Order: sequence, then C-alpha cells, then structure tokens
Amino acid sequence: MSEPGLLVVDVAAADDATVLAFQQLLADRWATATAEQTTRDAGQPGVRLRCYLDLRQQLTAAAVVGPPMEPTTAWP
Repeated sequence: MSEPGLLVVDVAAADDATVLAFQQLLADRWATATAEQTTRDAGQPGVRLRCYLDLRQQLTAAAVVGPPMEPTTAWP
C-alpha cells in the first residue's frame, strides 16, 4: 500500500463461516473494508477472502481487551 498503516489481508479457511468470523474479529478492532462474499479456487479445498485494514485508527479500550478467543482445530 502507498501509506504506512494500510494493509491488505488475504485469508484462507476451510469454510465461509470461519473466514467471515475472522474478518469480523479484524473489523471489531480496526477500520476495515470488509468483503461481502468469499471466493473459491476451482479444484481446491477451502475459501479465500481479501479485506483491507487501516491500522492508523486509534484503538479503544474495548478493542484492546476484546472478547476471549476459543481455540480451534488446525487446518488439515
């Protein structure tokens, strides 16, 4: 990106629910241009999603603490 603090995040996951949940975690903490849908590569397992973050935004106390995260199973 042309400015410090602006990021492109590419996410791969097993299913839509997982990748959209991850995107929501990012959006809860930083200014995020979210994607409405995921993409699939023909013949490949899983889904992909691209979103854009602005880390220059000030974090609130709630965002720093955030909700607890539950462990998930590893990608096969």
